Formats: sequence, structure tokens, C-alpha cells
Amino acid sequence: MRILVVSSEVAPLAKTGGLADMTGSLSAALSRQGHEVVIAVPYYQQIRALGLTTFPVLEDIMADFGGRSVKASVLKSVLPKTDVTVYLVDCPEFFDRPGLYQEDGNDYGDNLERFALFCQAILATLKREYWQPHVIHCNDWQTALIPIYLRTWYREDPFYNPIKVLYTIHNLAYQGIFPKEKLLELHLPWYLYHIDGIEFYERISLMKGGIVCSDRISTVSPRYAAEIRTKELGCGLEGVLNKRKKVLVGILNGMDYSVWSPDQDGCIAATYSARDLSGKVRCKAALQKENGLVIDPSMPVLGMISRLDEQKGLDILAEVFPELMARKVQVVLLGTGQPKYHKTFGEFARKYEGKAGIHLTFDNDMAHRIEAGADLFLMPSHYEPCGHNQMYSLRYGTIPVVRATGGLADTVTEYSPETGEGNGFVFINHKGNEFLAAIEKGLAMFQKKETWDSLMKKAMKMDFSWNVSARSYGQLYEEMVEGL
Repeated sequence: MRILVVSSEVAPLAKTGGLADMTGSLSAALSRQGHEVVIAVPYYQQIRALGLTTFPVLEDIMADFGGRSVKASVLKSVLPKTDVTVYLVDCPEFFDRPGLYQEDGNDYGDNLERFALFCQAILATLKREYWQPHVIHCNDWQTALIPIYLRTWYREDPFYNPIKVLYTIHNLAYQGIFPKEKLLELHLPWYLYHIDGIEFYERISLMKGGIVCSDRISTVSPRYAAEIRTKELGCGLEGVLNKRKKVLVGILNGMDYSVWSPDQDGCIAATYSARDLSGKVRCKAALQKENGLVIDPSMPVLGMISRLDEQKGLDILAEVFPELMARKVQVVLLGTGQPKYHKTFGEFARKYEGKAGIHLTFDNDMAHRIEAGADLFLMPSHYEPCGHNQMYSLRYGTIPVVRATGGLADTVTEYSPETGEGNGFVFINHKGNEFLAAIEKGLAMFQKKETWDSLMKKAMKMDFSWNVSARSYGQLYEEMVEGL
């Protein structure tokens, strides 16, 4: 099957978050399973810096936005360590910038035009190359104009008519909302602006347009597919999602075991596996030493790697942190985010020096060291479309403590020492006291070494590889093409 994956970021070329991991890893896994896969991504400054070998595909693509003419071209390359072709939309005016979406914390003011050009260029390339995919797999608001253009500009074109579109929602909170006047600048018909189209509270929502105009819709976990149909997590789109619930499905993201696996991780103090856990003891001691903590194998270490904001549960972590520090535990935290949490946790770092190692930055190597050296991993998210760190933690024998939401609920279940079922510790309501109670259950179990070792080994043997997810996507693509 021919599949075009269109995304605003793709690992390892350009990344700000989990979207890049998903599109890069899924594309590689689909290719390994025999599909003909092509990726499309803007030719960002950080991709230029990689020095990829590229070949010209299409030149002098012109786009007009409210009288402003912009020229682009398309190049072809290959995704590193795969045989997956990559289309790179080259427009230095739009994409040769320091950040993918923003600079100094502020979104670029022309993001709508940037990604409209991207979508237009990719659709033009398909016809010029006469490469007709069976399915175009679009991701988040930056690519939502592809199904919109297919249902408007190209609805009578026999080249585009057979192409099916899957639209994946990675985080419904980021919708691509713009003034309604932009509709005309995009040369889209005004009839789209209504409650069953892309109108959203007297503005336009590109995410809504992707939902309305695509053949099928997916999210990055089954639980999140249900949650976004509720008022609590629907972000104002729960109505349209409920109307389209028959074509909405949740497929859990996978993880890349070639990057995240303790038996071959070059970032950690010692490698280890479920057959031999001795290396994890060394990783824990190294993490304690690095963070100025007492080196003590009997002292439970709680790890957390996160964006510092309410979505990730930093509010309830801050609430319980002093009480947590009164217990016999050590904490290592890594992350950046909202200034108020930088201030709060900066103060905690000073107050609890010797018990807490707090790093208000991002460091990929340190992230690996925390996963390998911690005993418990904290993820108290308010909502979590999928989440990757709980999967990484399970692989590293670092037992997760999570709130039952989104992909966390799909991957972590309450451990029962009586039955041996479950792989972590779970709380239901987004409240500090429930979070603390779940941590306490984990700490109590940590004291039972034989049971704890058994839990660690079980967790490390779980399979969340992209091969599993890719098979689910492959089946979905087939259903779309067959009209099921």
C-alpha cells in the first residue's frame, strides 16, 4: 500500500515532542512491514544543518496570501537509517528560522500561512510526480488543510478523488485557531464557515476542519479517543467528535527500543536486562551521586521528566512536594515549562538540597539516566493523549505512578501482589492526596525486595514496540481503502 505521512515534525530530522517520534518511527515500521511510505515535512533550519543529500523535485510553487506572494520548491531525501523517501518543502522565507513554530516563547505570527504553503506544495507535488497514495496520513492542525483542500479545491479532480485521508489528533488542545477573515486569504469558500464546517466561536479551527473533512480520525491511545468526546477534555470539539464517533479510533503510540532499552543504552552508567538487574543498582548509585544525594540502595528514588505545566500535573506535585520530602525518599526532576513552576521548583531545589535533584532544563542524556536510576517514575497528568515516559520506565524497570487518563490508563494498571496482575500504581482523581496515596503504595511495595524484583522483571518484558502499532495502522488503512 502507498502511504503519505504528512507532519510538521519528524524524528530524527526535526523535533519538539512526541509528534516527531510517532511520525518517524511509525513510517519506518510501516516500511519494514512492506508498505511504500513517503514522509512530507517542511525544510526547517535544523534539517538544513544535518547536511542531507537532497534532489530537486518541484520548483517555483507559488502561493498567494492576501496579496502576499510566496515561492517554494520541493526536495527529496531519505529518512536516516531507513529506505523511506522524504519530501522537504523548501521556503527559506517561512522555514529557515531558529524554531519550528515559535521563537523566544512566542508563536510566529504567520504560522497559518507557513503551514498552508506546506500543505499546498505537498498536494501539488503528488500530481506533478504522479505518485498517488492510497492514504494520506495527516497529523495535528498544521496538516489539516490537506483534507480541507481535497474536499474543496480538488473535489472534482480524478487524480485526488480516490485518495483517502486519515487525520490523527495528537493533542486536541492545540487546534490552530485563527480569525475567520483568514478563510478568504486561504482562498477557501465561505460556505465552510458554519457550525458543521470549520467555524469555531466566530473564528476558524483547522483542527475542526481536519475532523470534518477526513475519511477517518484517530488519536494516539484508545482512552484518549473516548476522553475527547467529553466536555471535560473535548476542548469545545466534543460535539463534532461525537457526530463522527463511528470513524474515530484510538491506536496506542509505540516506542523505539533501539533508543530506549537498558541493555544497549550508551547514556547510562551500566547496561542491564530483566535477566540481570545488577546494572540498575549501579545506575541508581550514579544518579544519586550526580544529584548530590546520599548513595543508598535502600533509599527509594522517585524520578520525573516532564514539561512543567498543569497538564502534566505539576500543580498537584507542587502541592504534595513538602509532604513527600518529609518521607524517606529522594527525588530527581528534569524539565522546563511555565515560569511559575520554575520559581516554585527552584525554591524546592534550594530548600531540599541533598534530598532532591531538580534540573530546570532539558538534557536527553540525563533523561536516560533518570529512567535507568530511579525506582519509581511519577506521571500525575491532568490529561495525557498517549505519553511515552511510562513506556520507557516500564522498559527500564522503573515502576510508574500515574493518573488514570489517556495513554497512561491504557499502559499502566494497578499492581496486585496477591495476583501478580498489573504493572504500576494508579490514582483516579486529579487530587494531591490521591497522588500521594499512590506514591505511598509504591513505596510500601519497594520495601518487599522479592516482590519488587518480580514486578520490575514483568514490567521490562512488556512490548510497546512500533511494530505492534504499525500493524494496527496498516489494518486501518486497508479498511479505509476498501470502504469498510
